[in-house]
Amino acid sequence: MGRRPFFTVVVLGATQTLAWASTYYLPAIIADQMAHDIGISTNWVFGTFSASLVITAVIGPRVGRQIDAVGGNGVLAASNLLFAGGLVLLYLSHSLAMLAAAWCVMGTGMGLGLYDAAFATLGRIYGREARRPITGITLIAGFASTIGWPLTAWGASTIGWRDTCLVWAAVHVLVGLPMNYWLLPRPAMTLSTVKTADQPVPLDRAMILLAFAFASAWIVTAGMAAHFPRILEAAGASPTQAIAAGALIGPAQVAARLLEAGPLARLHPLTSARLATLTHPVGAAVILAAGGGVASSAFAVLHGGGNGIITIARGTVPLALYGPENYGYRLGLLGAPARFLQAGAPLGFSLLIEHVGDGVLIVSAALSVAACLALCLVRRPAPGADHGG
Repeated sequence: MGRRPFFTVVVLGATQTLAWASTYYLPAIIADQMAHDIGISTNWVFGTFSASLVITAVIGPRVGRQIDAVGGNGVLAASNLLFAGGLVLLYLSHSLAMLAAAWCVMGTGMGLGLYDAAFATLGRIYGREARRPITGITLIAGFASTIGWPLTAWGASTIGWRDTCLVWAAVHVLVGLPMNYWLLPRPAMTLSTVKTADQPVPLDRAMILLAFAFASAWIVTAGMAAHFPRILEAAGASPTQAIAAGALIGPAQVAARLLEAGPLARLHPLTSARLATLTHPVGAAVILAAGGGVASSAFAVLHGGGNGIITIARGTVPLALYGPENYGYRLGLLGAPARFLQAGAPLGFSLLIEHVGDGVLIVSAALSVAACLALCLVRRPAPGADHGG
């Protein structure tokens, strides 16, 4: 298999950090400046960004097929070129049409270069042994916002948001592309592998349940990411308490992923996923019952911890249930509903907050419980059973 898993995890973890920091997390920092310079509403910036997520949903299965057939080196390297192109188009954007074109290119890049593609690449390289590498890259890339937000903010305040986009584009071409293309191991190519990658994947009961569970969980993740401080304030926290609590989400995600790499590694990934979907409802119950600073912090830790593990579960559960055959394609199919619904989650949660205030937590908790119930209905294969697709 070429390089040892540790080296692969470091390389792919680094390129995933770059990918998330310079794309998905970009609008949170520069959306207002972009809107002001282009002469449009900030809502249009986030609207074009949401449209890019729809593109990732549409192309996900096809990307997975390609990785199943030939590995992820070329796909991930192509994502770096698309990211660079999209960032250059952002630099050049002086109209809504150009902005939309930029995010279309970026959305295509995100479909080729974020977690689903990275997980599929690891599955193609390591097969059933990919669980620990998957956990490893999410552990590293979990710091993408921690690294990306300050760097983007510093760049925007010193050289402007346009030149900051150009710098990110250069890093993709000069650092991300060569790392993805030349430093990642190349899986063995056989005729049977190529033929297997063309086989249809039936949407059986487990696939439908998993797609529902991950979509429900991802709606909550996207809604909370967009409105977390507002939700805490609606539940009784002060602005200062809400911001302080929000700062705990990142460390909680990383801590949970360390647990997944350690004690929880003994559990079946399906069990870890079920537990992860329950932490958000428990936290919601705490803050709805108590409110205030301590409860807000407890909710942030519980939500962040569960979110940290469910991100890993999206990659490890299908691998454990079905094995490595057609793994990338399965990830694309399973991720498509989540991507579609994730795009509309920020707007949906915003409307709920306006009409029901902290009652939005009842909705988010219900979605998480529904995800847990769906996962509980998925049957684990018997020991020694055939996991193939």
